[in-house]
Amino acid sequence: MSQTAEATMLKLNGINVYYEWHPSSPQAETIVLLHGFLSSSFSFRKLVPLLNRDYNVLNVDVPPFGKSGKSTKFLYSYKNIAATMIALLDKLGIKKPVLAGHSMGGQYVLNMIALQPDLARKAVLFCSSSYLEPPGRLLSFGSRLPFFHLAVKRWLVKSGGVKKNLKLVVHDQSLIDEDMLRGYMQPFLDKQMFRGLGRLIHDREGELPPEALRRIKTPCLLIWGVHDRVVPVAVGKRLHGDLQNSELIVLDNTGHLVPEERPKEVYQHMKEFIERLE
Repeated sequence: MSQTAEATMLKLNGINVYYEWHPSSPQAETIVLLHGFLSSSFSFRKLVPLLNRDYNVLNVDVPPFGKSGKSTKFLYSYKNIAATMIALLDKLGIKKPVLAGHSMGGQYVLNMIALQPDLARKAVLFCSSSYLEPPGRLLSFGSRLPFFHLAVKRWLVKSGGVKKNLKLVVHDQSLIDEDMLRGYMQPFLDKQMFRGLGRLIHDREGELPPEALRRIKTPCLLIWGVHDRVVPVAVGKRLHGDLQNSELIVLDNTGHLVPEERPKEVYQHMKEFIERLE
């Protein structure tokens, strides 16, 4: 976090939302960053200093991840999280920002725009989660059981933990160092996170269908890694087809974690897109 950044917690819609505000200048545009599943604002650590040269940056921990709340009473649906993020922008007086989301964060961005079509001036989607169906009936039923959060924790351990999951999302394995491991491990040190994660699995509805995507008029930049094994580039191409006002950039030698793997290229593409007159 930069020296001038402000770290703050606000209670919105019944849950604490942690964010970091990186001011550039009062006249600068604001970029809002929303991370993906099993991640936190840490995932934008390389991109924020680059964006902050030209823009104000709001980097958010989306509940139940990072330092934000993990309440089991909160509804972790896409729609409610999107409404909570809109409430955060309203509270901070941020008008017409550029919304940017990675993976599941991209689906939050799309839901925010679907809820309030005039909310954002532009949107940037990094390997955005798209077209997923809601959880199956068995998983939805299981998530109601009192010890489901322990099953989620056991599943994460059996899947190989943070290091193995990073190897899945990062194409160049040499980028995985101790700093990265510590940063992505940090959210899992809070035992309450697994309770919130269990609720999220239960509450998640299906992602926006093609007909809803086609109604979105906000200019969208899609940035994908050609070696993305989590959300393959074929999904990006389909999303590009459904978003009527979009462009797709595919980065070579890059996996799913594009803000970590290619921060300079991502920054340049974002800057050119944001400053282009429509």
